[in-house]
Amino acid sequence: MDLNEYQEAIVKFDMNGDIRNIDKIDFAFLDKVLGLSGESGEVADKVKKIIRDQEGLIREEDKLALSKELGDVLWYVATTARYLGLSLTNIAGTNLSKLESRLERGKISGAGDNR
Repeated sequence: MDLNEYQEAIVKFDMNGDIRNIDKIDFAFLDKVLGLSGESGEVADKVKKIIRDQEGLIREEDKLALSKELGDVLWYVATTARYLGLSLTNIAGTNLSKLESRLERGKISGAGDNR
């Protein structure tokens, strides 16, 4: 499955319906942005507990749990992008181009989007 197919397949799971290309932040959009933050936090929390409780050793069940949480992050990214009228394929392509440019210019490390 490619990124755009995923983005379309998950529309049915959005309790707010098939919202696309919004021009104003509303509750449905805020719900998705906050959900993205929350799910990202769950990934970080699971990693923290692996460090704290398992001396950093990642077990297969940890990978499965992290995979599920990362799937939730992906759902929120894809849905947030759809609300904005953006395709995941375009987002991924733009990001890859940005990273390639940074690599070519020796700017992979550092801070700021426009380095």
